[in-house]
Amino acid sequence: MTKTLADQIEDLLPQTQCTKCGYPACRPYAEAIARGEAEINQCPPGGMEGVARLARVTGRPVIPINPANGVERPRPVAFIDESLCIGCTLCIQACPVDAILGAAKQMHTIIPSLCTGCDLCVAPCPVDCIAMIPRTDDPASEPTGWAAWSQEQADAARARHDFRTERLRREKEENDARLAAKALEKMRAVTAEQTNTAEELAEKERKRAIIAAAIERAKQKAASDKKD
Repeated sequence: MTKTLADQIEDLLPQTQCTKCGYPACRPYAEAIARGEAEINQCPPGGMEGVARLARVTGRPVIPINPANGVERPRPVAFIDESLCIGCTLCIQACPVDAILGAAKQMHTIIPSLCTGCDLCVAPCPVDCIAMIPRTDDPASEPTGWAAWSQEQADAARARHDFRTERLRREKEENDARLAAKALEKMRAVTAEQTNTAEELAEKERKRAIIAAAIERAKQKAASDKKD
């Protein structure tokens, strides 16, 4: 199977899924480059080596990393101060590669070998217990960009991101199906209600209208999600 230009570009990205490029993940950024809507210098984690790689496959000139997207730096790793963690799960929800272990109201911890250094877990933390730290005590000695991130690590990160995306999609579909079933059950129950007065009939129809409107909104949202 011949790879598209977007496929080739995605293969050259570090797969940190950090959104620093201005897109929600590496794949949308690759597609934007392929369409000519994004520059090849919007990925700080890839560094100048990444820009050079993208230049070769796109035929564009090598240009410096856009400072609006960040700077090339040694790849950090997230660290959770477990004594401060309140178990809110917000960092778990934010991590694009499932590199955080924990559960509601239980201490969370980072799996360093899986962390891409994306920073996305820092902002959601309500108690500021997450910090991005260098991998050694001497950041100046650390390589930057692609030099700090192997192709094997990038491929593994992409696989985890894709697995997580598919899991979240499946869980959403299952939850939507449960809610739809409950709504239909409620509609049947309301329809079966006995009414003896005009007031009771009006109340019954009001309930039916509310449920019908909720079902219609759910259908429209599902259709919109499929388009996205």
